[in-house]
Amino acid sequence: MTNRRELKRNINGLLGDVIDECYISLLNNKGKNEKEVELIVDEVADLANDLIHRTNASKYIKNRSEMKKHFAAIKEELGEKVITYVDKINAL
Repeated sequence: MTNRRELKRNINGLLGDVIDECYISLLNNKGKNEKEVELIVDEVADLANDLIHRTNASKYIKNRSEMKKHFAAIKEELGEKVITYVDKINAL
């Protein structure tokens, strides 16, 4: 089972990589799609805050099986959103 610290590191690492890709896209395409990339960065930052908040809320869950389900849902959402954002960046 993943612990809270590990999950937070994964969230920050993966979403940090997505933000890095956004800035690389900006550098490679100067003056093009700046607003769209900024919107993606804002969405990614909001998602990171939401997932970290949900991860921290797990300390109030006492049942181990419920905590595993909670973490699995967070991991699944993280994976889906990362793929979605990478596809958005590549489409620009």
